[in-house]
Order: sequence, then C-alpha cells, then structure tokens
Amino acid sequence: MRFLLDAEQRAFAASLDALLTAADTPAVVRGWSRGDHTSGRALWSRVAAAGVFALAVPETYEGGLGPRPVDLAVAFVELGRHAVPGPLVETVTAAVLLSGADPGTAERLLPPLASGGTMATVGIGKVGIETSYALDGDAAGLRLACSPDGIRLSPGHGPVRPSLDPARRLTPLTPGGELLLPEPLTEQALAWARLATAAQALGVGLALLDRTVAHVKQRHQFGVPVGSFQAVKHRLADAKIALEFARPLVFGAALTMRPAEVAAAKAAACEAAYSTARTALQLHGAIGYTAEYGLSLWLTKARALRTAWGDPHACRALVVSAAGDRRW
Repeated sequence: MRFLLDAEQRAFAASLDALLTAADTPAVVRGWSRGDHTSGRALWSRVAAAGVFALAVPETYEGGLGPRPVDLAVAFVELGRHAVPGPLVETVTAAVLLSGADPGTAERLLPPLASGGTMATVGIGKVGIETSYALDGDAAGLRLACSPDGIRLSPGHGPVRPSLDPARRLTPLTPGGELLLPEPLTEQALAWARLATAAQALGVGLALLDRTVAHVKQRHQFGVPVGSFQAVKHRLADAKIALEFARPLVFGAALTMRPAEVAAAKAAACEAAYSTARTALQLHGAIGYTAEYGLSLWLTKARALRTAWGDPHACRALVVSAAGDRRW
C-alpha cells in the first residue's frame, strides 16, 4: 500500500505552511503562554478559514467538510511543524463527539467549531475532581466534561495550572452543566484525538530535526561544522529514520481509523518526536535549554504530546490486545 499524498493534499499542506510561516507562530506561542490570546485567536480564525476544523465536522452540518481523517492528518502535521498553540486536538474531538448528539444539539454547536468562531476543550474524568483537567479551558468557549455518566457542557473552569509545556494551559472544569450525550467518551472520538495528536507530534519532530540540521551546519568546532562529525550524523540519521517510519503509520491509520492502528501510530509518532527532541537538545548544547531560544517551543510540546490522549504504554497495550496471540 502506498501512503503518498495526492496533488490536492500536497497543495493543502503547502498553503498551510505558507499561512503559518507568515503568521510568526513563535511569537503567537509566547503570547499564548502568558495568557494573551489575542494573536492566537486571530491565527485560529485563519486556520479555521483554511478548512482545518471543518474536516472533522460532517458535511450534513453547516460549514462541515468531513469526516476526512487523512486530510486532517495532513493539516495537523503542519500545525505541529509550526507549534501552533490552542486546543486543536480537543476541538476536533469535540466535533466528533457532538456529531453523535441529537440533531438539535449538533446543529447548534457544530457550525461554530467548523468556522473557528468557537474553540472547544474536553476534560476526561469526573467533573469537579481537582485532578481532572482540560486544555485551555480559559480560552475555549465550549467546554465538554466526559465522565462515566455521559458528556456534559461545563459552565466554567477553575484557575489555570502550570504545565510542562507553557503553551498548554490546564484548567479544571466547573461541575454540572447540560447533559449532551448519555455515554462516556466514545471509541471513535478517542481515535480521532489520537490521530490528530500523532500527526501533530510528527510535525513537531520534523521541525526539531530541520532546526537541528540547520544548527549543526552553522556551528563549528575545530574549524569544521559540527554536522560533519560521524557521531552527530548517526544521531540525526536515527531521528530521521524514526520519523519516516512513523509517517506511513499515521497516514495508514487515517485511512482505516481502526483504534489499534491509530494507537500504534500515536505511539510511534510521539516516541519518534520525543527521541528527536532529546537529540535536538543534546546537539544544540546548553542553548537548547533556554526559554528564550525558539527550540524550547517544540521541545516541551514533544514531551507533552507523548502522554496526551494515552501514553505509550496505554497505546501499546491496545495494540497488543487487538493483536491477540500474535507477536509484534
């Protein structure tokens, strides 16, 4: 099976890359980390206008273009490559969840998600428990609380809590609210969340690799570029191989949307991004640790995405369970 993008998908990726390059996303990320959502909301509107969130909204609803998981994966690779902040995965997950709600609720809540007029976040666990957090609840206009008794519309959020990635701002959800679905987080919605996270992580890893390759070409020791050292080449080659092995898993999972295949893609992509982040940090030296240096925007995101929507252990457990007695 071939996993090459067609001409339309490549053009879509190129247009998003141009849009995000012109937007100076590092400055947007830094503002978002401080709680200033102005530039982040403006960028969000441009991303939505490109049709990204509409890809998760069924065509039967106003503004919907989906469901189109492969095209969504194409978009999220670019979003990860540029470290775009905000509840990106959560908005997609909310769209998938609300697609299963009654028609009146779906028609009321889905069009604003497709158009970018509303950000959404999703909290997992029992609402009101201090350890149950949602991403960017202070910025999201739609907050969904998923618990064993169903999915409710949370009326508010608690104070922002610190996160490993400063651009991923965590907030506990306020208890109560309208019951939207009398069932917990669906397997389908979880698969979409993991697919979007995997694609985003792949983009983060690719950005880290590109930045590191550029750095070792410019940095000199003993009168030659650091990138000419064999040990450095081997580290970069290992990172490149891991990312390229993860890429077909991501797009293959997007084609089938089988939960186990999506879980395998997420584990592979997030581990590849995380190992690339470790390589990038080592090859940059002490400068890589500094918050002022742009590399940190991707380093922290690679670590955070690794455990978002299922850590590697949970994803591998699902793969092994689906495989039965087969050895992977």
